[in-house]
Amino acid sequence: MRAQLGDHLVIDSPTTGANRRDGEIVGLHHPDGTPPYDVRWSDTDEVTLVFPGPDAHVRPHEPAPDAGPPPGGRPGGAAANPGDIGRRVADERRRRGLSREEAARRAAMAPDYLAYLEERPADPTLSTLIRLAAALDTTVAALRGGGLDLPPGQGYALLHPRLRDLGPDECRALLSTHGVGRVAVSTPQGPAVVPVNYEVVDDAIAYRTAPDSVPAAAVGTDVAFEVDHVDEAMSRGWSVLVVGPARVVTEPDTVRRLTEHAHTEPWAGGPREMWVSIHPTRITGRRITPANQEA
Repeated sequence: MRAQLGDHLVIDSPTTGANRRDGEIVGLHHPDGTPPYDVRWSDTDEVTLVFPGPDAHVRPHEPAPDAGPPPGGRPGGAAANPGDIGRRVADERRRRGLSREEAARRAAMAPDYLAYLEERPADPTLSTLIRLAAALDTTVAALRGGGLDLPPGQGYALLHPRLRDLGPDECRALLSTHGVGRVAVSTPQGPAVVPVNYEVVDDAIAYRTAPDSVPAAAVGTDVAFEVDHVDEAMSRGWSVLVVGPARVVTEPDTVRRLTEHAHTEPWAGGPREMWVSIHPTRITGRRITPANQEA
């Protein structure tokens, strides 16, 4: 008998041959897929170690269309193809600095099963999502993406918050190398704030746009540029504000270097070949944490 993560172990009735019990295989103890297995039973949702007998057989997992082969069966080490829930679980786990082993222990599941959830288009049960949400200090709705179209910060404020000013080095570290930020500019219709994909190059902020766009109105003026992060589950976060003059990048070598080393295409799509750079004259930031937490 051999199995892969996500397969079902089915135990037949010895008298009728009908299914007596079945469960999802969530943990392997041997790389070749031979028993024993960690099985999450469908009738109790409990995980137990199972040494299958002669009345048991494996029902292969049927992957979603275009999902590719399951974990442990990727030819040539092909890249994983996670589903939306898996990506959110992995993001939340990394955001909290947890290894897969630690997150799996908190959620009372096998590390191999957590890896399966993060790497494949899986459909975990509600009880699995509840345990994962508790382990990651978030909510089932957040893991399902239920709050994607809502503005952040709708949770409760901390009972004892601490607002701390950030130094320039901390601000630059939070800006990192790239991301999504907002640029505030003056237009003939009044002030405007628009999101842009940005790069950090030689301590300057650079972004691509179209010549007739709102972000292009920043050229030749002093602008404000902000990046922030809100941890909804923990009611904390940070923001960094950069102020400085914006100019259009015209040197061919610089434009070529920016284009070749950009981490992503502009999310807005379309032709956006105009590079604008903001050279900071002032950089400030703030972070909200619990009062008893140092960082």
